Amino acid sequence: MAIDSRFPDGFLWGAATAAYQIEGSPLADGAGPSNWHRFAHTPGRVRDGDTGDVACDHYRRWREDIALMRELGLTAYRFSMSWSRWFPEGRGRRNAAGAGFYDRLVDGLLEAGIEPLVTLYHWDLPAALDDRGGWLNPAIAGWFADYASAAFRLLDGRVKKWVTLNEPWVVADGGYLHGVLAPGHRSAYEASIASHQLLRAHGAAVAAYRAEGRHEIGLVVNLEPKVPASASSADAQAAARADAYMNRQYLDPLYRRAYPSQLAEIYADAWPTWPASDFDDIARPIDFLGINYYTRGVTRHDPTQWPLAASNVLQPGSTYTETGWEVCPAAFTALLQRVAADYGNPPLYVTENGAAFYDPPVAHDGRVCDPLRVDYLHGHLAAVRAALDAGVDLRGYFAWSLLDNFE
Repeated sequence: MAIDSRFPDGFLWGAATAAYQIEGSPLADGAGPSNWHRFAHTPGRVRDGDTGDVACDHYRRWREDIALMRELGLTAYRFSMSWSRWFPEGRGRRNAAGAGFYDRLVDGLLEAGIEPLVTLYHWDLPAALDDRGGWLNPAIAGWFADYASAAFRLLDGRVKKWVTLNEPWVVADGGYLHGVLAPGHRSAYEASIASHQLLRAHGAAVAAYRAEGRHEIGLVVNLEPKVPASASSADAQAAARADAYMNRQYLDPLYRRAYPSQLAEIYADAWPTWPASDFDDIARPIDFLGINYYTRGVTRHDPTQWPLAASNVLQPGSTYTETGWEVCPAAFTALLQRVAADYGNPPLYVTENGAAFYDPPVAHDGRVCDPLRVDYLHGHLAAVRAALDAGVDLRGYFAWSLLDNFE
């Protein structure tokens, strides 16, 4: 099936990256270490001992990377900034050299006719703040707002689209519940707190933008449709729990000023009661929502899996990526339609979408034969077109990722 090329005027076509995953030189020019720098340098935390010390060397090669963007024909580029480049201790003293890197990058993008979409936080927390409790410390909302305000004062106007946080679910689940990502903790109690403080920080940054900024600000969430693996009530309930935990935990507070009721069941005694005033902050209106979509979850009841009692089931005949994610473009269209229907059809951007397949070993005549990735993108762009046809207010698409990065 051919992709309908008639997208709306002004529809953004871009690629996305994250600071620690591409920049390298993490301590250059007075930058402070992040929790990811610390995590990657801890033996046994990352496969093969890989770190972001070099990554794609974007910190030094950003001009070449902008040239690649122009060659690709991108009209937009979504990137994140390192908080610890701006503030080596996370707060207080600002590092002019670190801020200057992003100042030059934004100017370079605009000179190339590429619109910057800037993410303030994509998982790399200043290590100095991690030492003070990180996302468990209620004061972090104010710390984040101070950092955000400094960025707005320098860049707003040249940057017209801002993102507060990227994928708060990944930070809380991977970093505080299962311990597989920085900072490497394993506690349901901590995960519930971190999740809430991330949302409070988002709200604080939105408030700071309303005071300092003149354009648009939003949040990026990773969403995964959850489909029951069978007609059994146990599988239906498992899918509902998984949906509440991964998707609605972040969307409902944003748009409905409350958490899903299933979270109290999932977290049990580790689920706190939060003051109603917190939701006044969290639910401050945003200008757009970014959605990162990679796969769906066909979900069954599984009491061995803590704390959800749910797991995904492989589907015979489906294609899976190297990360074990099912390729399912139809679920992408359905997800976009669901967000539009459930939350008032807000302006949406697909802020990440892509696939990890094995790299073909040989290039022939300067071209790489990469049919699985081409087919993935083809199918998912068609899914985006179908969502637009169904009335979803979708305004842009960003592929993950511009560069083969530290994953």
